[in-house]
Amino acid sequence: MARWLPRSTDLTRFCQKLNRVKTLEDDMMETSFNRCLSTIDLTLLGIGGMVGSGLYVLTGTVAKEIAGPAVIISFIIAGFASLLAALCYAEFGARVPKTGSAYMFTYVSVGEIWAFLIGWNVLLEYMIGGAAVARAWSGYLDSIFNHKIKNFTETHVGAWQVPFLARYPDFLAAAILLVATAFISFGAKVSSWLNHVFSAISMGVILFILIMGFVLAQPKNWSTQEGGFAPYGLSGIMAGTATCFYAFVGFDVIAASSEEARNPQRAVPRAIAFSLGLATGAYILVSVVLTLMVPWHTLDPDSALADAFYRRGYAWAGFLVAAGSICAMNTVLLSNLFSLPRIVYAMAEDGLFFQVFSRVHPRTQVPVIGIVVFGLLMALLALIFDLEALVQFLSIGTLLAYTFVAASIIVLRFQQQKGDVPVPVAGGRPNPEPHEGPSGSELKEYESFSDKLQLVDRDKSKEQREPGQLKAAFEPYLEFLSDFYPGEVVTVAVVTLMVSAICLCSILVFGNTHLHLPTWSYSLLLVLFSLGFLLSLLLIWAHEQQHSTQTFQIPLVPLSPALSIILNIYLMLKLSYMTWLRFAIWLLLGLLVYFGYGIWHSKENLREPRPQRVSARYVVFPGGSLEERVQAVQPSSQPATGLPDNDIDNCKR
Repeated sequence: MARWLPRSTDLTRFCQKLNRVKTLEDDMMETSFNRCLSTIDLTLLGIGGMVGSGLYVLTGTVAKEIAGPAVIISFIIAGFASLLAALCYAEFGARVPKTGSAYMFTYVSVGEIWAFLIGWNVLLEYMIGGAAVARAWSGYLDSIFNHKIKNFTETHVGAWQVPFLARYPDFLAAAILLVATAFISFGAKVSSWLNHVFSAISMGVILFILIMGFVLAQPKNWSTQEGGFAPYGLSGIMAGTATCFYAFVGFDVIAASSEEARNPQRAVPRAIAFSLGLATGAYILVSVVLTLMVPWHTLDPDSALADAFYRRGYAWAGFLVAAGSICAMNTVLLSNLFSLPRIVYAMAEDGLFFQVFSRVHPRTQVPVIGIVVFGLLMALLALIFDLEALVQFLSIGTLLAYTFVAASIIVLRFQQQKGDVPVPVAGGRPNPEPHEGPSGSELKEYESFSDKLQLVDRDKSKEQREPGQLKAAFEPYLEFLSDFYPGEVVTVAVVTLMVSAICLCSILVFGNTHLHLPTWSYSLLLVLFSLGFLLSLLLIWAHEQQHSTQTFQIPLVPLSPALSIILNIYLMLKLSYMTWLRFAIWLLLGLLVYFGYGIWHSKENLREPRPQRVSARYVVFPGGSLEERVQAVQPSSQPATGLPDNDIDNCKR
């Protein structure tokens, strides 16, 4: 029976396949896409992805049902939390100007299977997000015409009562997605121009809302007579923060578009900063004027802004608000349809997804097949599925992507840069350097004991240490860590940090409610997992990291990514168990695709070296028989030494 069990070498090779990272080209600016997007184009794409229907609906819902006027503080905290994730995307977008967003960032730093699962989940997020916004767009337009579209469809087409399906087919939502798909297919420049138009109208309407809102503001609406500024207290503010956080999830469209940016090293970080700042400012200011115009407890959650103007005697302003809302939803649709095919293209280009989606149209220079196929799938979802059922799938994939991107920043920052040769510190293990034969091919590999001593002595004299090596100040206290290759300890510490964060957040979320832990054990577990998180953070910080002035780098690494990790994990654990169940099912489908197709067609799989003939591979030890040592290390498929007998005799002498 033992012969049916896999050998340890096979398991090791299999794990290496799962965790192999993407090899980047020397010239990362080379692309089959059209690099035509400026900083302004990317900024408006980001604003379009973030400032959507949430500005017109989310502000009123959170203000009335969760936080009251303190929704302003909720948006400030949510904006700062989003900034942590956005800075991670900004650094990666500048360093790796390739399409694929979180998928690509995970692939170049963490490993292949993790990158595939991130891309697989983001793919679903974009499809559902686009379909949900299309149905919201359809419902908003239908409400302007007193639901005549809905009544006509139910009368002439019919209605059905099926779980997770809509009461009637929403042809209007499907039609707007098909029209948007057609425009996106014409190229990045056309998509950007269309986004400019809708964004300009949306920002004009927001400016009108702010001016009119401050004119009609009544400070008494924040007074104690109306319930005060924070009627739900700190718990309401934090609950509102968790909801408001999802208003900022559209900035990753900028990172997904970095391969079409003219100067991604400068444009991507600036566009992310500008768009996130403007979006946060818009959400905060609109929340201020909304809660000052009318008492927060009288708001209409479905159409808070339009209803507020109507109640103050400006019914005509409701039409402007409706126009701005529709234009804002259009920008979100364009953002989803713009990003999704590019992530699919990146996965297909790497061989992890079906190769047909990696084809780029020679004239428009966009992945037309991916745009059309996933545009049709998105339209089908919007046609038959209920909006509420769709929205339940959202958020978890985005938060998972944020978590892995933050972890990837730490791993990549403490890795050797491309082309660097690891320099071992005292006691470290040097990489053996191959000696080339006469023909230039790597035929033999020598490493003598004296050579090793000379190499270590030479490296001791070097003051500058490479990324991933222990800092000189900590070496007397953590000398045992010097025996690891640069970056190994950091990688283990990142895994420990994430495990500690999961355990800590689990205790915070479920400790008192589901687990019913006594106070002493609750406090003890919090202290233990907090110590594990902090010690992992300090261990990472004790190592050297890359210091580059060529591209943008997120400050306060590893603290900033670590805060982003723990926040994202906390928000994921706050989601419902049904969301996790659906996520698990989708994950299993993704694993079937990966192990059935991706792992075999991966380009990194083709790059793996094949077994080659080795003329000689031996090690010279200070004592013992060379022939015995050669017998021990020589591959079984070759002769014992690969050397003539007289050469061995000479070596013995």
